[in-house]
Amino acid sequence: MTHSDANPGALYTKLLGETAKIDWQDLERFFAQGKLLSVARDLDLVSVAEAIASDDKQSVSAWLSAGLVERMQAQTASDYAERKPELWAVVVSPWVCVQERH
Repeated sequence: MTHSDANPGALYTKLLGETAKIDWQDLERFFAQGKLLSVARDLDLVSVAEAIASDDKQSVSAWLSAGLVERMQAQTASDYAERKPELWAVVVSPWVCVQERH
């Protein structure tokens, strides 16, 4: 198989392999440290992590401006603690990107 632009890059593939389902209780300490980034369901969680890891300021700034990526708010955290939804997360140090799945 030959590599083409349609194939995901090495960083994307690496991050995809590090993305996992996680319970809110395992994320609470990162929230307390202010290290959780909430990613809108419309976005590809791994693409967001890839943009952060590769310092793609243009994409990250656009998502932040649109409110699609933000530092997790207290109301979101308490909602997750109460509802215990299915969450997926990937670490892009020092951040942990989190997305609720349906």
